[in-house]
Amino acid sequence: MNKLLMALTVGVFALGSIAAFADDKTPAAPVDQAKLKADRDAAKAAAAKMTPEEKAAAKKAKRAARQKEEAQIEKTGNIPSGPQKAEAIKQSTDATKNDPKALPTKQDKQKALKEQEKKSSGQ
Repeated sequence: MNKLLMALTVGVFALGSIAAFADDKTPAAPVDQAKLKADRDAAKAAAAKMTPEEKAAAKKAKRAARQKEEAQIEKTGNIPSGPQKAEAIKQSTDATKNDPKALPTKQDKQKALKEQEKKSSGQ
């Protein structure tokens, strides 16, 4: 009995570690890293060529955009978009699929109750 329990415990830990490795996020491919670095370097070069007035205007525009976004989040909450929105809709529908339907009349309620009793006594 102890050997069986020990084998079961070892199996659980082995499967748990496999699941942890499968869920591990891998870094982006080197090609993506090179492209991102090139984009970052180009942005730095463009920022270096800007005059102080242009830098101040860009900073002001960025600050205004951030404040507008923050105000929207405070006002309505963080609204999901794209895949997040689709996933939220799917979760909502999955959660409500198995909800019992509302029975409008007393006869429908009695009928549903009798069917439920038949199912429970038939097992």
